[in-house]
Amino acid sequence: MKMQEVRDLGRARGLRFGVGMTKIQAIRAIQRDEGNFDCFARAGSGYCDQVHCLFRAECLRLSQKPAQSVLRP
Repeated sequence: MKMQEVRDLGRARGLRFGVGMTKIQAIRAIQRDEGNFDCFARAGSGYCDQVHCLFRAECLRLSQKPAQSVLRP
């Protein structure tokens, strides 16, 4: 999912993302707004029980990368 798609999802929920907000931070804000855990890119064990999460596939992919590359904008 591209950042513009994430922004569009947030905008549809009434969220605003500031300049410099990373994609990971934006997705976590959407998760919190939905009432879910803000766990995007934190499944270090490679396990996630949130099977209906819109961001699940990308989350699991990013969770397996070294921390440095995940934190970059």
